Amino acid sequence: MTTLRISIVGAESTGKTTLAGALTGRINHEFALRAVEVPEALRHWCSVQGRTPRIDEQAGIARLQQAWIDEAARDADVVVCDTTPLMIAVYSRLVFGDRSLDEMARACHASIDFTLLTGLDVPWVADGLQRDGPHVRGPVDASIRSHLVDWNADWAVVLGSGEARTANGLDALRRVLGAWGTRPGAPTGLFSSLLASGTGPNRPASAACPRCEPTRPLA
Repeated sequence: MTTLRISIVGAESTGKTTLAGALTGRINHEFALRAVEVPEALRHWCSVQGRTPRIDEQAGIARLQQAWIDEAARDADVVVCDTTPLMIAVYSRLVFGDRSLDEMARACHASIDFTLLTGLDVPWVADGLQRDGPHVRGPVDASIRSHLVDWNADWAVVLGSGEARTANGLDALRRVLGAWGTRPGAPTGLFSSLLASGTGPNRPASAACPRCEPTRPLA
C-alpha cells in the first residue's frame, strides 16, 4: 500500500515542528500505524553551517528535504513532513526574488496527500538563524496559500494553541485517514480505530475540525 504523506507548512514561529512531532505520536498511538516524522532540512542545514543559505544553496536543501521524505516513505504507513520543498521555494521568492524553484517544489508536492498549514494565531518567538521577524509571517502565509491553490492541493489551516492545536490538526487528518483506510491493503484495524475515535470516511467535513479552516472538500 502506498504510504500516506502528510506535510506541515507555514510561516516562521507557527509551531510546525511541534505539531509534526505531536501528530506523529498521536497517529502511532491512536491508530497503531507506523508513522514517521521527517525533520526540516533547512533547520538542520542552518544548524550545521551556522548561517542561513545563499541563493545558490537553496536548490540543494530542497532536494535534501525531498530525499528525506522519500526515504522515510519506504518503510512507514504514514510520514508527517516538517515542511516540504514548497517552503524553500517560498523563501527563495521572498528573500532573493528567485522563482526558479517553483516547478521543482510543485513536482515534489504532488506526492503529498494532504497539507496542514499552521495559522498565524500564535505569538511570534525568536529562534536563532531561522527567524526574520513577525513582519514576514503574513507574506509567507499568503505565498503558501497561493501555491497550494494554484496546485489544486488538498489542505486545511490549523488554528489553536498548545494541545488544542494538536487536537485540531488530528481532527483534520481523521478525514484523510478515513479515506485512505478504505483503500485495498489498508492496515488491519485502522477502520475500527477511526470508528472508536469518533469518525470515519463519511463523517461530514464540518464536524471534523471546528477550529480548522477548511479550504476545499476532500475527494
